[in-house]
Amino acid sequence: MTPSQLFPFDNTYAAELEGLYTAWQGAKFPEPAIVKFNHELAEELGLDGATLDNAQGARFFTGSESPEGASPLAQIYAGHQFGGFSAQLGDGRALLVGELVDTKGMRRDLHLKGSGPTPFSRGGDGKAAIGPVLREYLIGEFMHAVRIPTTRSLAACTTGESVYRESALPGAVLARVASSHLRVGTFQYFANHGVKEKLQRLADYSINRHFPELTGGDAPYLKFLRSVVKRQAELVAKWMSIGFVHGVMNTDNTTISGETIDYGPCAFVDAYDPQSVYSSIDRRGRYAYVNQPPATKWNLARFAETLLDLIDPDDSDRAIQLATDAVEEFAELYEPAWLGEMCAKLGLPGVRPGDDKLVNDLLSVMASESADFTNTFRGLGQALRGDDASVRSLLLSSAKFDDWLVLWRKRHESEAGDPLAKAEAMDRVNPIYIPRNHKVEEALVAATALDFAPFEKLVQVLADPYTEVAGQEAFAGSAPVEFGPYTTYCGT
Repeated sequence: MTPSQLFPFDNTYAAELEGLYTAWQGAKFPEPAIVKFNHELAEELGLDGATLDNAQGARFFTGSESPEGASPLAQIYAGHQFGGFSAQLGDGRALLVGELVDTKGMRRDLHLKGSGPTPFSRGGDGKAAIGPVLREYLIGEFMHAVRIPTTRSLAACTTGESVYRESALPGAVLARVASSHLRVGTFQYFANHGVKEKLQRLADYSINRHFPELTGGDAPYLKFLRSVVKRQAELVAKWMSIGFVHGVMNTDNTTISGETIDYGPCAFVDAYDPQSVYSSIDRRGRYAYVNQPPATKWNLARFAETLLDLIDPDDSDRAIQLATDAVEEFAELYEPAWLGEMCAKLGLPGVRPGDDKLVNDLLSVMASESADFTNTFRGLGQALRGDDASVRSLLLSSAKFDDWLVLWRKRHESEAGDPLAKAEAMDRVNPIYIPRNHKVEEALVAATALDFAPFEKLVQVLADPYTEVAGQEAFAGSAPVEFGPYTTYCGT
């Protein structure tokens, strides 16, 4: 079997949605090479990693060559970007190579990011630099490790050429995997252009791919909307529980599948501040940490607008009311999902009335003290074991925390169960290692000089974020004072 025969593609998007994309080929890069290959993911996809982790694989994973069975294409979509509508966006620097059915029977896209210009590049070079590629690899794999739905990275490759941003940088391509790349913006494009036949084909395809239980039933498009609302509510609740700030929650970055996609100017909250913003272009805090739930609901309202003619083609007022009610369910779904996540972080096996106040009071104290988000919750596990020194060190001057700690202990006393077992359960949901912003930056700066050792070490640490390992203390600490305020950039 030759390397080009190793991908058992089954390309439904290309076969069933003609007119919703442009067939395209990647750029020819001079010297592609794999920097990081994800053997675990390859095995999950049913691929032979040993045959692909080489120079030939690098040509496939940069788009320089197309493997047998591929149908590379650039998807078209629109989107609201920071509230402003762009009627045509699309894959300006990416290609959907094809689809694979993994070893669990799940359909997955193989997608390249940075593979060169397409008809949707809007004057850009369509390429990527090594820093953003490795950032997405790091963050996506961490999100997978902490059980948050996400795209994943199969391979990160250099291209052998430079790309020019503010300076010359090593060029790179990311080969990533997702359950699909269907976005709210995909629907916006066809709704905005008034192409109902294509919009309905897209909706039917999406339902069949992501919500097959709705096929053939009553009111499938309304139920489709409600299903997407539910998945997004659950996703963002998980983001909030881990201190993740996406940074660019535009409608073209909001998936139908409920997976996290497009790790551009993302970051993790260090010193807790609900208004945390890291993206250089989010000057008004539209996508600040605390604004992520309402931003998601806003995006879902835009999605609902695209489906009105399908929900009820004969009565627009009824369609609007049904769609509005579905979007309003977001809060009803998000709040219990978020509270469940947060109660688990506090070691509580269930949610009771008043637990929302317990959680919010802690967050208020943390904000007043600028306490480290991750280490506070991890330290509470030790406090439940009887050692509250580490968590108190983060909240030195807060009498309010002392009062809160009394209430938290009483809440635990009202629940059956061994405190040690509860503390161990807390350690399984409160990571000790996250992609600390200063450690991510350290790895990316080194990688720009083609030193990948810090990146490799960080990948290794984040693969098991819940287990404390001697010698890895530097990866669990807050950023040093000299690191200063952190700013991220979209970057390609």
